[in-house]
Amino acid sequence: MQVADSMKAYRVSGIAPFGSVRHKFTLDFPAESKDDAEHMAYSTLGSRHKAKRRSIKIDSVEEIDPRTSTEPRILHAFREEIELAGGTIAPVKEEE
Repeated sequence: MQVADSMKAYRVSGIAPFGSVRHKFTLDFPAESKDDAEHMAYSTLGSRHKAKRRSIKIDSVEEIDPRTSTEPRILHAFREEIELAGGTIAPVKEEE
């Protein structure tokens, strides 16, 4: 799967209900626009945690360098671009 030229990496941050408690979240998505990334965040949180769109508060949607993400879907979608740029910038977490 090769990423189209129009695809970019976005980081979506906000607050959402996880059960009976509201928590901050940060999710990374490959998307064509900020609106697409926002929609993916609503969709992901809704399917995983049964959160309604009106209960999710998105604080920011920003374009990021794919090399700074540790999200597997970003690393997979931009693997060729990351390899050409010299590898990931994000620190690799050691397993315990």
